[in-house]
Amino acid sequence: MAVSSSTSELVRVDETCWEIPAEARPDMRVPARVFADRELLDAIVGDQSLEQLQNVATLPGIVGAALAMPDIHQGYGFPVGGVAAMELPDGVVSPGGVGYDINCGVRLLVLPLSAAELGARREPLVHELSRAIPAGTGRQGSLRLSRSQLNVVLHEGPRALVARGIGCEDDVERTESEGCLPGADPAAVSDRAYERGAGQLGTAGSGNHFVELQRVDHIFDGEAARAFGLAEGGLTILIHSGSRGLGHQVCTDHVRVMDSARSRYGIAPPDRQLACAPASSPEGRAYLGAMAAAANFAFANRQAMAHAVREALAQVLGAEVAEQTRQVYDVAHNVAKAERYGGRDLLVHRKGATRAFPAGSEEIPADFRAVGQPVFIPGSMGTASFVLAGEPGSLERSFGTTCHGAGRAMSRTRARKRIGGAELRRQLEAQGIVVRCPSNRGLAEEAPFAYKDVERVVEVVERAGLARRVARLVPIGVVKG
Repeated sequence: MAVSSSTSELVRVDETCWEIPAEARPDMRVPARVFADRELLDAIVGDQSLEQLQNVATLPGIVGAALAMPDIHQGYGFPVGGVAAMELPDGVVSPGGVGYDINCGVRLLVLPLSAAELGARREPLVHELSRAIPAGTGRQGSLRLSRSQLNVVLHEGPRALVARGIGCEDDVERTESEGCLPGADPAAVSDRAYERGAGQLGTAGSGNHFVELQRVDHIFDGEAARAFGLAEGGLTILIHSGSRGLGHQVCTDHVRVMDSARSRYGIAPPDRQLACAPASSPEGRAYLGAMAAAANFAFANRQAMAHAVREALAQVLGAEVAEQTRQVYDVAHNVAKAERYGGRDLLVHRKGATRAFPAGSEEIPADFRAVGQPVFIPGSMGTASFVLAGEPGSLERSFGTTCHGAGRAMSRTRARKRIGGAELRRQLEAQGIVVRCPSNRGLAEEAPFAYKDVERVVEVVERAGLARRVARLVPIGVVKG
């Protein structure tokens, strides 16, 4: 069975997986596969993301297949929602396969009280969160570090902040890779990247980044929910941000270097946005060192944001609530990580995709090892977010990966044309969602209708055996950039 796409013929492999065979193009080394149902597929073929996925399938060293999650949409070179594993040492690394916002990711905190107990203090809390966490393009935070202090953050990630009294060791232990990718090389980070990131720890930025106050609306898996500290009617705060200007500059710098070096290695990708170099090359090693440093910065950024959340909680709800607010987990979206599958050392690019290791994995914190790694799938202000747990199918089918969100279905420009920010704010507040956003334009760009149906996306990854639903969270307050 095949359906027409804008680029090729998609063949249905099973109820949740479609494939463009490697034979579809003479330059493809492996198939291009996408996890989706029919309705999501109709949205996916509306942009160039499947053509981009086929381009990824041409890269030297790629193994298995170029993969796409159901939230796939067009991105820079690689589609957002794309996964590609390259065999080490000489398979390529591509900055476009990580993205400009290196280690954009999410961190979930659980509060020691219920939505009912919060009551009328909800609006003051959201207001205090917006005061505590700068949001918006170019916004700076209150945490100012010298060059040498920032170097330590790039090497160590959030542990460098814990040493300064920002957060605690428990936060670090409940962070993917304990918040520190190995091999970080601050010397590979340019002066311009340092300048852009110097004042941005503890800030949300703009676009789809946010801090969201949520109520646990439904529990699907009681055992996993208990392990994660979630209970129906309870409160959570979901933090979504990344490496800010520092990570963006790292990507900019190294795309330029790799683009100029590609002929040296005989690499001619079908799209210049897929600039790449062998991971073992000087250019590849320099990018991986800079990327790891930027990823550590992003983990530290979310650590500083979580600290600011606790300060806001203390201000509105008291010190005891702040002290008892515990981190569930922190997961990255945009990184390339060396991992081992089937006896092979691979460099797994996850761009807009989330690691989802199953129960028993030694990389999961001990508290979660019996139920699987926590995964957080944000909604879009007016829609639910989901907590998932990794399943064995992720290792078998997707290099330990699942989706990272709903995925854009509409450009920011089209969203602004459809609704104004002031009107969207009124609609959200009519639904009982307190909104704080410095820009009506930015708010309109992130309207819920600009995204795919998150419930359908989550259902697909569950049916595909990549991750299972644990809890549904509904927004009651949003701070947007």
